[in-house]
Amino acid sequence: MPSQPLIRVLYVEHDDDSREMLRLLLALSRIDVTAVATAESALSLIQADRFDLYLLDSWLPDTNGFELCRQMREIHPQTPVLFFSGEAFEADKQRGIEAGAIAYVCKPDLPELLGSISRFLPQAASVAA
Repeated sequence: MPSQPLIRVLYVEHDDDSREMLRLLLALSRIDVTAVATAESALSLIQADRFDLYLLDSWLPDTNGFELCRQMREIHPQTPVLFFSGEAFEADKQRGIEAGAIAYVCKPDLPELLGSISRFLPQAASVAA
C-alpha cells in the first residue's frame, strides 16, 4: 500500500515544463502538489480548498507573484508562502518577503527549496532527508 502524502502544496508557475518537473520531484518526497499556471486559478483553488503551503513564481501571465502573495495572505494568513523564482536580485527577494512570503529561494536551487519546505512545515521533516 503506498504511503499517503505528508503535505499538500499549491504551486503557481507560468512555465509548463518547470511546473511539471517540480511537481514530479516533490511527489518523490511524498508531497502532493497541485500545480497551476495563473493567479486566477490559484485564487479559485484556495477559496475552495486548503493547502499546507503555497509555492509561487514571481512571473505569472495574469499578475505578478508578489500581488498574488498579498491576496493569498488575505484569504489564508496562516498558510506559509515560499517563492521559487528565477528572479535573483535582492530587490526581488525583498519584495517577496514584504508581500508576506516566509522565504524566497532562487531557481534552480532544489536543495534549498526542499530545506525551506521542511523548515517551515514540521510534518515535512523527511522531505529534505
